[in-house]
Amino acid sequence: MNSTKSNNIFIVLPAYNAAKTLVRTLDEIPPDFRKNIILVDDASTDGTAEMARQAGLTVFVHPRNCGYGGNQKTCYTQSLAAGADLVVMLHPDHQYDAKVIPQMIKPILDGDADAVFGSRMLGGRPLEGGMPWWKYSANVLLTAAANLVFRRYLTEIHSGFRAYSRKYLETVRFMENSNDFIFDTEIIAQGMMNNLTFQETPIVTRYFPEASSINLGRSIVYGFGILAVLFKFWLHQSKLAHFKQFDLH
Repeated sequence: MNSTKSNNIFIVLPAYNAAKTLVRTLDEIPPDFRKNIILVDDASTDGTAEMARQAGLTVFVHPRNCGYGGNQKTCYTQSLAAGADLVVMLHPDHQYDAKVIPQMIKPILDGDADAVFGSRMLGGRPLEGGMPWWKYSANVLLTAAANLVFRRYLTEIHSGFRAYSRKYLETVRFMENSNDFIFDTEIIAQGMMNNLTFQETPIVTRYFPEASSINLGRSIVYGFGILAVLFKFWLHQSKLAHFKQFDLH
């Protein structure tokens, strides 16, 4: 990889109370990709922003909590403003192995995809990695529902480890998406609606007390939120209703 491409690859870390895991996450990012790292702190109370500054990261702080989707909005707008051609979104909770970043971005650099998602299903044995059985079952069922609606095949739509081209982020209206967890599904739906291209790469996931994870109650709300997004997508695609968020930017 030449230095020009390296300079235009940004890693964005949507962070909330990630002080206990930030350093471990950063240590796994390959050295070639450490030049442009942006951390957006979503009103943490544990010193995450201070730790990130000490590590030499570019830090943006929300004065109040804006939610997971709201955090990503700042991640992408700031990285695009800084000249990013490719943006990797990585949770700073050390749940994902950042060493696979080179494999993740290769299809985008080669012009074969506009977005690449890490997939725990391709990575194999997600239950052995500690994924709760109910989360695994919901993951499989909701992904199957998405594939039926999108009429395109992905093995997982829930991963928090992704890479987007600048083209992708400038094509979709991500600022009109939710500030909550369903942002991740909405931005996929927008790409599907606008005929952008996707690939996946195998990843493994760690589950441990410091890793962020929503509980069963929030997961149920999240699941119904995903179904609502899929229903809106179907209505829009069928021209039975119009939703501006699915239009070209």
